[in-house]
Amino acid sequence: MMQPLLALLIGLALGSIPFGLVLTKAAGLGDIRGIGSGNIGATNVLRTGNKPLAFATLVLDAGKGAAAVGIAGWLLGPVWAPMAGLAAVISHMHPVWLGFKGGKGVATALGTFWAIAWPIGVVACLAWLAGAALSRRSSVGSLCSQAAAAVAGFVLLPQAVACALLAVTLYVGWRHKTNIERLLAGTEPRIGQGK
Repeated sequence: MMQPLLALLIGLALGSIPFGLVLTKAAGLGDIRGIGSGNIGATNVLRTGNKPLAFATLVLDAGKGAAAVGIAGWLLGPVWAPMAGLAAVISHMHPVWLGFKGGKGVATALGTFWAIAWPIGVVACLAWLAGAALSRRSSVGSLCSQAAAAVAGFVLLPQAVACALLAVTLYVGWRHKTNIERLLAGTEPRIGQGK
């Protein structure tokens, strides 16, 4: 009983660190939640015009997902490691410190995928790059990455883990519902612009 609880706590603790908010405030750019989409992720940090800061946010947000998997795996064994990573993704989207209003979970999910099974991470990253390059829209890349990871999960992972991964990717997709509406309406901004 203690092992799944500890896995959840590890993931929740790491996932709730709002790196985008911390970095933009430290750089003197104010509260990232006051611009663009209001999210704390790398795409919104990019809207400040500070590309190195956006890249750092991307790396750190991915890193906390990977770290949750790695730490839980080291302390509790590989069975519980995926649970910690998936908890980190949910916690990034709903950090307790920010009134449960966080990012959309894409970078943290990517880090989690890499740590659970690196081929899934590769597939997800390639899908993001392809989707973003073809559309020039981060949201398209994000949705492509989640779909590709879900499919790869059922090929490479035990069914229970793949089902949990599918649930998280669907929730990340649902967090993009306004992006999907704008895509359908033809009003979704390109990378680095608008909301």
